[in-house]
Amino acid sequence: MFLHELVAATHSPFHADGSLAPEVVPLQAAFLAAQGIRTVFITGSTGESHSVSCAEKLRLFDAWAEAGPANGIAVIAHVGGNCIEDCKLLARRAAELGFPAISALAPSYYKPGNLSALIDWCAAIASQAPQTPFYYYDIPVLTGVTLPMEKFLVEAPARIPTLAGIKFTNPDLVSYRKSLDVAGDRFDLPFGIDEAMLGGLATGARGAVGSTFNWAPALYLDLIAAFQRGDLDEAQRLQSLSIAMIDAIAATGFLGTAKALMGRLGVPVGPARLPLGNPSTAQVDALMIRLEELGFSQWGAKPLASAHPALVNA
Repeated sequence: MFLHELVAATHSPFHADGSLAPEVVPLQAAFLAAQGIRTVFITGSTGESHSVSCAEKLRLFDAWAEAGPANGIAVIAHVGGNCIEDCKLLARRAAELGFPAISALAPSYYKPGNLSALIDWCAAIASQAPQTPFYYYDIPVLTGVTLPMEKFLVEAPARIPTLAGIKFTNPDLVSYRKSLDVAGDRFDLPFGIDEAMLGGLATGARGAVGSTFNWAPALYLDLIAAFQRGDLDEAQRLQSLSIAMIDAIAATGFLGTAKALMGRLGVPVGPARLPLGNPSTAQVDALMIRLEELGFSQWGAKPLASAHPALVNA
């Protein structure tokens, strides 16, 4: 399996009171499909993984198992967490539902002390879905686990026969290049930092998993196209737009504000859960003005009937 595309990391939908709202998933799927998204990564960091219970994740798995295929979308389930038994249960359920891949990050409370312990952790989870490709999710800024991924790719396959690659949400481009050298054509290493995509492309990325692909995939497709035709000035301009967009959203708390933006686009994924904050109505109004100043109407999410042509054909 290779994720040589833009994979949207989806939000977990909640009602206004913070309770789970799985009934929104079909609308999410239809919205993303209309933007050209063909693969989603659910219950990960954008999906507030550590703020969602195991039982709630199972309900989201069930919802996406129906809504994804109904909209031509493949579903990758993040099954990581701090409790290995929950992770194993989620992996088994993902396999039962026929998801094409699973992924797990490192535990962040009791952390693996070395590479061997991390591989043990991943192997225990992956073994519960022995026919399902497994991606390790490297995101040291949130897990606090920094281990050499190039060595992971050398040592892990012996204990994780289903290892497909690494979701590389790590700004260390030296480590990324080293890992790509080891991966060759055997493993897949989608890049996971939207605001640094150009650096990832120059380092060797062939696909990406990101949260801003929920509402701005066309911006990144244009960036990729500019990079591939050698128009570095245009690629840099588009990356700067991406950074400005992310800065504008992050100014009032990235995840809560991103979910509010989805609401303004007609996909009511609700608020972020505590301890994350949520913007006021006035702050969201100001955000929409700022995004329009950045040209959102040209590259942002479009109504179902007028999606970006490149996305339709992606």
